[in-house]
Amino acid sequence: MDDLELKTTKETIKLSLVISPAEEKFDWWRKTLGFFIGPLLFALLYLWPMPTLSPEAHRLTAILGLVLTYWISEAIPIPVTALLGVVLCVVLGIAEARVAFAPFSDPIIFLFIGSFMLAEAMVVHRMDKRLALTILSWPWVGTSPVRILFACGAITAFISMWISNTATTAMMLPIILGILRAMANLRSQEAGGEASSYATGSMLFIAYAASIGGIGTPIGTVPNLIGIGMIDRLLGIKITFFTWMLLGLPLVIVMYLILFFLIKGLYPTQSTGMGGLREYLTAEKQALGGWSRGQMNVLIAFAIMISLWLLPGFIALFEGAEGPLYKLYSRILPEGVVAIIGVSFLFFLPTNWKQKEFTLSWPQASRIDWGTILLFGGGLSLGSMVFSTRLAEVMGQKIIGLTGAQSLWSITAVAALSALILTEFTSNTAAANMIIPVFVAVSKTAGVSGIPPALGACLACSLGFMLPVSTPPNAIVYGTGLVPITRMIKTGIILDIFGLCAIVLMLRLLCPLLGLL
Repeated sequence: MDDLELKTTKETIKLSLVISPAEEKFDWWRKTLGFFIGPLLFALLYLWPMPTLSPEAHRLTAILGLVLTYWISEAIPIPVTALLGVVLCVVLGIAEARVAFAPFSDPIIFLFIGSFMLAEAMVVHRMDKRLALTILSWPWVGTSPVRILFACGAITAFISMWISNTATTAMMLPIILGILRAMANLRSQEAGGEASSYATGSMLFIAYAASIGGIGTPIGTVPNLIGIGMIDRLLGIKITFFTWMLLGLPLVIVMYLILFFLIKGLYPTQSTGMGGLREYLTAEKQALGGWSRGQMNVLIAFAIMISLWLLPGFIALFEGAEGPLYKLYSRILPEGVVAIIGVSFLFFLPTNWKQKEFTLSWPQASRIDWGTILLFGGGLSLGSMVFSTRLAEVMGQKIIGLTGAQSLWSITAVAALSALILTEFTSNTAAANMIIPVFVAVSKTAGVSGIPPALGACLACSLGFMLPVSTPPNAIVYGTGLVPITRMIKTGIILDIFGLCAIVLMLRLLCPLLGLL
């Protein structure tokens, strides 16, 4: 995919993020009120007597009031708010600059950078589309609407494990629309000006599958890495790539099956004729051509990164996490280093040696989401200071008093529910930064393990199925006009409830088995 084509794709994504006039008006008021409420709340909290807090914790409370208001309202860009919060911590004497900015160089930041660049290379060379069309062309899929729906969702979930759910949905959208256009029943429905039930279900299916698939790997979605990073920093427990997949993949499978049967039940197809589908898929594959040099190079880099990420898990199976080989490997090849090693191949493997063109150029690599990286660093910094000032301890006592949650799994359920509610209305990254450190503190106050509550909050940030503004995939499919808002709300609420139950139950089952208690 050349730069012009990639630019057109990104513009299509932006155009797809359509909101109604009522939502646009609400968004304007949310940002305007947040812009003024943030500083007012900061001043109020700063001047309000808080004798139970240390001076540093008191000042941090005021900063968090400003930061949380700006994160929820998005009055200014969310990454800028994260940086502003850290700067204010230095200015108000809560931490020295060297300490406050240290999380921005945390090794997990480089895991972000490497995985983002790999995802960019997959999009540039259209590896994602080739994979999707290859699976849809399998004889098993055939022309059955149900099997096509299942295959499209499975492809979306798998690709979303490695690249962003937004890019995955945007890539799958034209493929699904092409399939729908090939169906005789959709063509007749469009002539009447109404979307078919199957079309609505297909749109919701790929949006929700993209969010669910991100749970499967540490790099699938940003909250996963936030959870891993905070568990490491606040609890001193390292969750490896392999361990996360042992936890995440079963949850993805369970939630995907729930999603499939839910969509199949709510949006049954009445179509039996699938004329033109085979021709459409064949034409799309022919347009891609054969495997390009760039695609083969991306596959090499991808295979190297995945192999090196999973290898320590296999080593641990034979000699345990305390074995000398496992410790040596973890010391010289941590996951952040592996990410940079793998992505470096993209700058060495040529696509045209005579023209000195390589698999990934720096202008292409620099298009990654630097704002998310800054937001992650800011979230780690603020989360660490919530603990160092003992503010987290006080917050934990208050939450236990309000909810009555005392046991490990009741705290985990409250953490997941809190994250789910918050992520419906603000970015999942901001929600993870807000919720995870609070419930780690709640766990410490209650004297239970902080890992399941942190994981519960982290995983629930990948739900948010109810509204177009909850996630970019929701907004993209809503912008097609095939998804009435009432259908999204109804389906999203049901899936949120099932997803919340699945997260808590799977954590209760898998955490003891994986030694995460």
